[in-house]
Order: sequence, then C-alpha cells, then structure tokens
Amino acid sequence: MGKYTLEEKESFTVLGIGTDLKSHYTDSAGINKEKLDFWQAVKEDGRLDALKSVAKNDYILAVNEAVNHKMMHYAGVLTDETLPDATRVIQFPKGEYLVIQGEAETADALSNTLTGIAFGQILPEAKDFAYVGGPNATVEMGKRNGSIYGEMWIPVVKK
Repeated sequence: MGKYTLEEKESFTVLGIGTDLKSHYTDSAGINKEKLDFWQAVKEDGRLDALKSVAKNDYILAVNEAVNHKMMHYAGVLTDETLPDATRVIQFPKGEYLVIQGEAETADALSNTLTGIAFGQILPEAKDFAYVGGPNATVEMGKRNGSIYGEMWIPVVKK
C-alpha cells in the first residue's frame, strides 16, 4: 500500500474551469488523453493564467467531481474570488482527508501516479476509512530537482 496520511482540513473553495469527460469511467487511457488535451488547451489559451491571477497561493489543482451523472475534470486554484470564464466554484468540506504525497516529471504524470496509488491501492485496502464521493484533487505544489511535487486530497469518512 502506498504511503499516506489522514489529515483534518478546514473547508476550502476551488475556482475551476472544467470539462466533461466523455470516456467510459473504466477507460483510463481515454480519460488520461482527455485530461491531457484539456490541460494543454487551458495553458495555451490563457485560462490557467487567469485562474492563477486570483489564487491565494501557487497551488494548481486538478479536481475530479461527479456532477449530474457526468465525470467532470477541472483546472483550479484556491480562492474566494471568481472569474467570468470559471465554470464552477467547488466546495470541499471540512473533515478528514486522505493525503498522498508524490513527485513526477510532469503535472500529468504526478496526477496519474497519485490517482493510481489512491484508487488502485490505498482505498481498496483501507479498513478504517472510505471514500464516499465528492470532489477530490491532485495539488501541484511546486518544483524541486527537476520534478513537480504535490499531493492528492480525497475526503474520507471513518468506517
């Protein structure tokens, strides 16, 4: 099982620009390609820079959330502000979070690695806590030694 901690977090708000993922939820390759294409687009067209301009810190969040029976994926930042291009204000609840740390060569690789560890190893084997839905996020926190480091935050409840 991957290394993780359980942390109590205050509620927080993420302002996001999102996309509706069309691939079947079991199609990892399709989902990953859609996410990669989306991130490339928001970087190239300036929407990510606009989000960064209202952020409380330098964190960039990749948020996954089920909304009205759709798999949504967002580029987001921690902020209480809003922007005309933003598609969603995402409320993360106060409570216990599964936190997994990692680093990788790219933000995409970081997200894929942490998601795989969380949903492929830790959550299926967890005996004391469970993920019961709601938004979860990969948080790109910075760079060191040529790698991007960050965490995945998943709200959980005690079993």
